[in-house]
Amino acid sequence: MSTEVEVTTTKVAVPDGEFTLHVWNPEATTGILLIQEIWGVSDYIREVAEELAGLGYLVASPDLFWRIQPEWVGVHDEEGLKEGLDFGSRFDPDKGLDDLEATLAHLRGMTEKVGVLGFCLGGTLAYGLAARVDGLAAVVSFYGSGVPDQAGLIERIECPLQFHFGGSDPYIPREQIAKVEEAVAGRANVEMNVDEEAGHAFHNRKAPMFYQPEPAERAWRLTERFLDRNLPVG
Repeated sequence: MSTEVEVTTTKVAVPDGEFTLHVWNPEATTGILLIQEIWGVSDYIREVAEELAGLGYLVASPDLFWRIQPEWVGVHDEEGLKEGLDFGSRFDPDKGLDDLEATLAHLRGMTEKVGVLGFCLGGTLAYGLAARVDGLAAVVSFYGSGVPDQAGLIERIECPLQFHFGGSDPYIPREQIAKVEEAVAGRANVEMNVDEEAGHAFHNRKAPMFYQPEPAERAWRLTERFLDRNLPVG
């Protein structure tokens, strides 16, 4: 588990406004852009950020729903899920990717190397960002429901990329995950991890309806090893 790490906030300007960027461990020289789920920069995302900061990374997580409701955070229950899904349906992914590019530009002024890690909505956006920008040291995508329909983007990605999916995910059918497996087959820069026992959002320890401790632990061990190889601290 993570230990508490001080978090600071700053603002990042884009053509149609500005959004809050949460930053942990700002003195570090290796950065991770951490991309939220549909619950916003929630207690779960903050806990993951603290864990990564404890490993020595600068971690930055932007408020992507700022055009809908700035700094909104959902509760990890059925009502919060319903509200988060509504926010997700109103979210413009292209503008979200623009915001993430602006965040990367900000991070590159603070760190020497940058990677990206995203969960759920963030997993899809992490994948899309990897296809959009060059120079990322590592990208980790957890159960991005939009990834299978964009499997062709893999042709544009040259950086090290790691996928995590649950083989029993009701939101991403197994046959959809198979499309990603087919697309990445033979690509030396891509790791594909499917835990057949896992459902959706299995790593989210703050969401009792989704969390599965054993798959979560397996996936996180793989994530730490991947980051250590491709985005070492220091």
